[in-house]
Amino acid sequence: MRMLYSGYQAWNDMLLPARLGAQWALAMRDRMGPMAEWAMPRRMFALMDVFQGAKLTHRRPAYGIDMVQCGNAQVPVREEIAMALPFGDLLHFAKDDVETPQPKVLVVAPMSGHFATLLRSTVATLLQDHDVYITDWKNARDVPLEAGRFGFDDYVDYVIQFVQELGEGAHIVSVCQPCVPALAAVAMMSEDGDKATPRSMTLMGGPIDPNAAPTAVNDLANEKPIEWFEENLISVVPFRYAGRGREVYPGFLQLSAFMSMNLERHGAQHRELYQLLADGKKVEADKIKGFYEEYFAVLDMTKEFYLETVDMVFQRTLLAKGELTVRGRKVNPGAIRKTALLTVEGEKDDVCAVGQTSAAHALCTGLRPHLKRHHLQPGVGHYGVFSGSKWENQVYPQVRNMILAMN
Repeated sequence: MRMLYSGYQAWNDMLLPARLGAQWALAMRDRMGPMAEWAMPRRMFALMDVFQGAKLTHRRPAYGIDMVQCGNAQVPVREEIAMALPFGDLLHFAKDDVETPQPKVLVVAPMSGHFATLLRSTVATLLQDHDVYITDWKNARDVPLEAGRFGFDDYVDYVIQFVQELGEGAHIVSVCQPCVPALAAVAMMSEDGDKATPRSMTLMGGPIDPNAAPTAVNDLANEKPIEWFEENLISVVPFRYAGRGREVYPGFLQLSAFMSMNLERHGAQHRELYQLLADGKKVEADKIKGFYEEYFAVLDMTKEFYLETVDMVFQRTLLAKGELTVRGRKVNPGAIRKTALLTVEGEKDDVCAVGQTSAAHALCTGLRPHLKRHHLQPGVGHYGVFSGSKWENQVYPQVRNMILAMN
């Protein structure tokens, strides 16, 4: 499987002329005048639009958060890199026109095949009342070999460095897979008496204890030994990219795994997209296109981070067993005494089921009861925990209140 990436790239190269042809034809649509709205041309253009859009990209999409509502005012937002590291940046969504200082929040984004822009709506909502930063992970295929390795321990190190950069009084909001390294980072900072230890920690839909309520994702991770994952899912970055020679778990494989779990739904969505375009319903079609532009933007993970995550988080569940170590040091969640804990789960989450994230409460034995809260959000799946109307109207107030109480 080491040459799988080269095969994938060759396939993309073969399709490139057809995709360019479709783009050229779509560019000609505006020059056809009223003829472009006839039924037959519209169906033809709809087919080309769906075809050229059904492709994977490997660059981070734009966050596109230019303005945000703060109180009664619309406030401009600009992005600035607060700290640059080889495998990820600390990205700050700066707001210059806010008179009253707002609580600093670090959003810890997953490194799981997609870019941090998957949390765009999470960030946009938090920006209403907070000074927001995010872990903006880089595509491993674009990181030269000279930058070294990036494993689970490095992820924890990055989180600690980013929190220290924010300084005293910050808060953490972790979404999905990084709940485990985020909890480990806070535990280590607490044990060290680090002044930058976060005042609150919100864990949303994360696999603190996958065995508490196993899902199909957990079953997939456990049905094969870790050696199988290395032999069958790890490939080498082709020569044309900056990370040439680096061993990675390709983002296109992760996306394939995600899509296979809901293949009928994705097929139906693309058929609906075609029909909407053919019927001239551009607004409705753009919503589906926008989702897949983000969904098809994939990120490669380093071999070591992927394999260590599968092994330590999903197969051996080391954190839940009290056996997790970082650089040889045992992680002790019981050392967390002052960082308030909020866990959030979705009732219909089929990726990280109810019970997996709330398991953090049993691990954080040093926290007094009034510093622990749990929110179970009815009627939402995995993505509904951190995006959509129920996130904005029901989950976010819980997060905001926790931060406000500890600020």
